[in-house]
Amino acid sequence: MSIGIPVERMDGRAKVTGTAPYAYEHPVVDPLYLHLIQSTITRGHVTGIDTVAAEALPGVAAVLTHHNAPRLAADVPAEFRALQSGEIVHHGQIIAGVVAESPQIAQHAAELVRVTYDAQPHDTRLRADHPELYKPEMVAIGAPADSATGDADAALASAVFQVDQTYTTPAMFHSPIEPHATTAIWGDSLTVYEASQGVHDFTALLAQVLDFPADRIRVIAPYVGGAFGSKGLARPHAVLAALASRVTGGRAVKVALTRRQMFALTNHRPATVQRVRLGADADGQLTALVHDATVSTARYEEYVEWVATSSRNMYATPNRRTTHRAVRLDVQMPAPMRAPGEAQGHFATETAMDELAAAVGMDPIELRIRNEPPTDADTGLPWSGRHLVDCLRLGAHKFGWADRAKRRQGDWLIGTGVAAATLPTWFKLISLAYGPSNAAVEYVGDGRYLVGTGASDAGTGARTALSQIAADALGVPLSDVELELGDNALPRAMLAAGSMGTMVWGSAIVAAAQEFRRVHGTDPKPGARAEGTMAENPNAERVTIDSFHAVFAEAAVHADTGEIRVPRLLGVFDIGRVVNPRTVRSQLIGGMTMGLSMALHESGTVDERVGAVVNNDFAGYHIATHADVADIDAVWLGKPDPYANEMGIRPAGENGVIGVAAAVANAVHHATGVRIRDLPITPDKLVSRLAR
Repeated sequence: MSIGIPVERMDGRAKVTGTAPYAYEHPVVDPLYLHLIQSTITRGHVTGIDTVAAEALPGVAAVLTHHNAPRLAADVPAEFRALQSGEIVHHGQIIAGVVAESPQIAQHAAELVRVTYDAQPHDTRLRADHPELYKPEMVAIGAPADSATGDADAALASAVFQVDQTYTTPAMFHSPIEPHATTAIWGDSLTVYEASQGVHDFTALLAQVLDFPADRIRVIAPYVGGAFGSKGLARPHAVLAALASRVTGGRAVKVALTRRQMFALTNHRPATVQRVRLGADADGQLTALVHDATVSTARYEEYVEWVATSSRNMYATPNRRTTHRAVRLDVQMPAPMRAPGEAQGHFATETAMDELAAAVGMDPIELRIRNEPPTDADTGLPWSGRHLVDCLRLGAHKFGWADRAKRRQGDWLIGTGVAAATLPTWFKLISLAYGPSNAAVEYVGDGRYLVGTGASDAGTGARTALSQIAADALGVPLSDVELELGDNALPRAMLAAGSMGTMVWGSAIVAAAQEFRRVHGTDPKPGARAEGTMAENPNAERVTIDSFHAVFAEAAVHADTGEIRVPRLLGVFDIGRVVNPRTVRSQLIGGMTMGLSMALHESGTVDERVGAVVNNDFAGYHIATHADVADIDAVWLGKPDPYANEMGIRPAGENGVIGVAAAVANAVHHATGVRIRDLPITPDKLVSRLAR
């Protein structure tokens, strides 16, 4: 058996030796290079754009503006249109592009372009009392914006214990190690090497935008250097690379966003303001839960993140209300970023639960266990397997929670905190938005099999895990399987989203292997081939299939400076069967590190006067580094979920992010007595409030 073995990543050597080609690195003949020019205002119109000097520079092949760029399809969502008008809808929007013989010439020419604007008033600040607040019909996953059971207001009014607090999270920005990049070659067909989480969905959107036949577009993405949601769909830079190749006679065009351009052109995690109200009886049993989320979206295109939806089934209570309100701002459209919605929502609710535990005088773990729901309160369905209590108890044992005590070591105040969390599976959303995923198995001779699917390995280790699934499904050694992915010439597969990839693609591979054995038996001839499909999961109508986990954190706060360190982090996960312990642990501790970054560092700072993110580089936008991560560990229960799929696996990777910020905030409070409700938790928010 290959499943369950900690196999080394099959692409590891190629990546660390630099031989794995990323989107910008694929060798092409005589390429040109595209440099993007961005707006310096936030809202208004381009009134003039002088490209004469740039076009006269030797080595410049073309300068594209809204005056001369080819027209795109009229029905394209505004988010994916490029150079179709002079209207400016967010700071840093693409307003022109220079195509030249080298990146240096393109950048020099871009500096020669002169632009004038008619600037209009803009608004980039989220606030809960914004005059343009509105109720969206749905949140982005297709769920109703509001949900209610019982009479939450009456229950709150009569509750023995109450919590009523507001929590905020700032806009956060994608920072994958590989910037967004494209290499495009336009001819009778269009070939695109792309940093993409989903080559088939990318193809469909590119075909729609360009009004070009999808069957004449080849998208290739064998290696992707991180994505976290930002590389799910075709971005405007990719559209412009294709147009630039078209207008230069089919020469290959390469474009790679600079790190600063990433902050304006690749979406972001939206800012939130969340009010959480909890009511409990004398025994700590929840009698009411109200979670009101206010989120930012773009004025030109709606995306409302599902911040409060996890509160609909996380804890048992007879009276519950969750709402979403949105504000259209002059910002780029937000989009999914690792554990969208749950990452921000759990910070608010799990911090509030810690506050309730303090009010009741109860251990925070005991409070959570006491409010464990027997079924999914949102749907009324039973759980396919919810072992959150086991996660809490195992984590408490491994973390030494029984000896929990606030203490001081020299100048450092030490405390511990906990948070619980859930990550849903999105079976219905996947079937509606992405359709079924497919895979093919072919026997190539000498005992070897070629397995293909259009899945994407965005750095998660999918290539290795799927190979292990294929080997077991075919009943052959792992060394006899070769896996192909990241190419739209392969069978269609959903994009990498919702930590669902291994589940869905793996199920398609199992189906293909079963069909192969049914048709060709165990002694196939070379060239024998079969395909399989993972369509809808019938169990999704009978049970709720979610992942669960608990996070434990230790925080050390310097009594004089307010500096925060996190010496220990532990996550205990209920994620079903684990295909590859090595890659899953890597994903989970990577997610926990990202959660630590969310807790202590990440915040996009917008200068409201100009509407721009001013800390748009790694000097100003801080993310967790090796120095921030000390003792971090992830373990799992290892209980297969037979309702999820034949392999018994559930979503894993994104779980790591969720709950970490709350656990750290709760640990900081335990250490200092200071409650921070606004992320990130920085020394300036602590130092003036620390006891002397």
